[in-house]
Amino acid sequence: MQSLKSHCPATGQLLWEGPEAGENEIAAAAGAARGAFAQWRKVPLDRRIETARAFAERLKENSAELFRAIAQETGKPGWEARQEVQSMIAKVEISITAQAERAGQRSQDMPFGNAQLRHRPHGVMAVLGPYNFPGHLPNGHIVPALLAGNTVIFKPSEQTPLTGEVMGRLWQEAGLPEGVLSVVQGGRDTGALLAAQDLDGVLFTGSVAAGTWLRRTFLERPGVILALELGGNNPIVAWDGDAQRMAAIIAQSAFITTGQRCSCARRLIVPEGPEGERIVEALVAAADKVTIGQWDDQPGPAIGPLVSSQAAEAARHAAARLADAGAKEIRPLAKLPDRSDAFLSPAIYDVTGKDVPDEEIFAPILQITRVPDFGSAIAAANATAYGLSASLLSDSEDRWEQFVGDIRAGVINRNRPTTGASGAMPFGGLGISGNHRPSAYYAADYCAYPVASLEAEDLAHWPLENDGFLPATQKDAQ
Repeated sequence: MQSLKSHCPATGQLLWEGPEAGENEIAAAAGAARGAFAQWRKVPLDRRIETARAFAERLKENSAELFRAIAQETGKPGWEARQEVQSMIAKVEISITAQAERAGQRSQDMPFGNAQLRHRPHGVMAVLGPYNFPGHLPNGHIVPALLAGNTVIFKPSEQTPLTGEVMGRLWQEAGLPEGVLSVVQGGRDTGALLAAQDLDGVLFTGSVAAGTWLRRTFLERPGVILALELGGNNPIVAWDGDAQRMAAIIAQSAFITTGQRCSCARRLIVPEGPEGERIVEALVAAADKVTIGQWDDQPGPAIGPLVSSQAAEAARHAAARLADAGAKEIRPLAKLPDRSDAFLSPAIYDVTGKDVPDEEIFAPILQITRVPDFGSAIAAANATAYGLSASLLSDSEDRWEQFVGDIRAGVINRNRPTTGASGAMPFGGLGISGNHRPSAYYAADYCAYPVASLEAEDLAHWPLENDGFLPATQKDAQ
């Protein structure tokens, strides 16, 4: 059995070590989940809600332990890790509200009785978690899945197993019955073994390559529901307004979480000429002020390292590809002195007129494109196979109406960062950014299926005229 290890990217400190789940462990977890589903689905909703709220209380009581695990494993600053824990706590009540609104029960009176809408759990759901938000993002699948009556097998990212272990323990302490939630640790091979089990759903946040593999894997298993969130090559169009404010929004869009958010801006589109140059100059000044440090540095830095030295090396290769394509280096992607190899400074490249790859670079790298007019700006923003998030920075109401009507993205913001999103709204995109099953508030949709019923309380409602066959017009009306 292989051993899995987790290290702090800032210091190299060993944080967690344990066995990687193999075929026997995965099969046992799947069997336990299938067995537990028969009972968990019958537990009244109010009791499942009580368990979820007990989990939220455990999150509150253990917030210091959880935020430290998140901060150390991901490298993100302490303030951001604390925000992630708070988002996890808030997700419970949001999910309860969403479940009632989007996956509840309703009745409509009919001439013969009534029509009923109910929702039922799918069964055993696999949740494959990412490393960038190792608590919040899988939590956004797990909570609505359990509320709906599903059982869950959770595989955390191999980069963040400690966070996954803490989450699993807190659910147990909240009173979740045995087998309802299992945590299995491992990397790609473990994920493949999990996908081969008797599953009813797979809820995944990660790369396009992994999401494409999942779609192929389940091609001949149409009964398995897939909810895929696969990132974005997101544009931010900065067109008119206060240059310093625009620069601050652009810098946050591109560099927060060291560029390791699926909603981070990867591409900046500005007008040609003095207006665009003014925006770029303000951005460069803002980028130069971004503070970088360890999670527990005081005062707290704006960003930390990438999740690993391997991730940093991949980012450097991506930057080299931009340079090879003729991109002009405005600010390089540079290593930080006296820090681990995972630390990189924010980078800015001018790619105007260059044929650069349409890819999500999961790092603090922003590419600038200059265009002659606003129509060209929208065309440039839409020139991607992705479609997750986009932002417009402009005081013009007409430009906003044109932008929101023409832009191809699932999250569209105005005078706000591309990374801004509400847990009380859906989150997801189109194109290769996912498979049209948005998460956040709409996670309730893929955690339960609707059951429609036509019901009469007794047989007396069925007429016996015409040998019991209703005329076509009457059947159509019902």
